Amino acid sequence: MPPLRHFTRNFPKRAAELSDGGSLYWVIGGVILVRQRILEVQQDRESDGTRCTALVLDTKLVRVEGRAMRAFQGWRYLEPKDAPPDLGQKAGGVAEMPESMRRELAALGLL
Repeated sequence: MPPLRHFTRNFPKRAAELSDGGSLYWVIGGVILVRQRILEVQQDRESDGTRCTALVLDTKLVRVEGRAMRAFQGWRYLEPKDAPPDLGQKAGGVAEMPESMRRELAALGLL
């Protein structure tokens, strides 16, 4: 099976940093909900021969504390200090809330 890849047009200037512990943060319905670790950044080509970049991703999705956010190029511009923390696995924590409740609370700025 080929590696899981996300394609983007431009090669990132900080590719080495992305491959060394960086993540792609997914904005779903206006809320950052999950991240995927970036394993490698490769130069690639579209089917028509146009150059592009492939972000090789870990298949594991890591849930993060929801944060309202408009769509953005998370692999390029989200600094570690601005990244939402991973959801804890503690009993009774945010991780156990229903997804719809976490989204609503995040949209209100309460999570």
